[in-house]
Amino acid sequence: MAKLIYFMPTSLDGYIAGDGNFDWSAPSEETFSFMTELIRPMGTYLYGRKEYETMAVWATPEVLPGLTPAMQDFANIWQQAEKIVYSRTWESLSAPRTRLERTFDPAAVRELKAQASLDLSIAGPTLAAEAIQAGLVDEYQLLVLPALLGAGIPVLSANVKQKLELLDERRFANGAVYLRYQAQS
Repeated sequence: MAKLIYFMPTSLDGYIAGDGNFDWSAPSEETFSFMTELIRPMGTYLYGRKEYETMAVWATPEVLPGLTPAMQDFANIWQQAEKIVYSRTWESLSAPRTRLERTFDPAAVRELKAQASLDLSIAGPTLAAEAIQAGLVDEYQLLVLPALLGAGIPVLSANVKQKLELLDERRFANGAVYLRYQAQS
């Protein structure tokens, strides 16, 4: 059975977005390469609408100025993966390897995990909260960045309790820290 992994960069105070300025979260080349290795074994990405809008730039990376080899590698991996976007407002979606679902169905995701040969990733705190509440998230992977936002969109839902086991950690030269936890039953 494949795992469902929630990976998200976050500020030290637990937010993924604050005032709309994302300069604080720009990865160094070292962290970008590391994130690329994290997504390499993923077969399917589950996205909320806003998270997909952020990630869709990787569908046409040639429009990005200063594309590094690590960024091109990330784009290639991202393009090859299947993507499921959950949105109640979008009418259609025409991107390759991407399908639109109106609502998050825990039973359908359980079935997807059972049938998948590669792990799945879930991104976007609202969508992840639904998966966490349904007991579907197997691992939490956070890249804690050296910034305090003070307010914004929290990386984790406030109404979920879950025991976790630390599986891995890593420090980066830019002050970021990667934490990988396994959900305990």
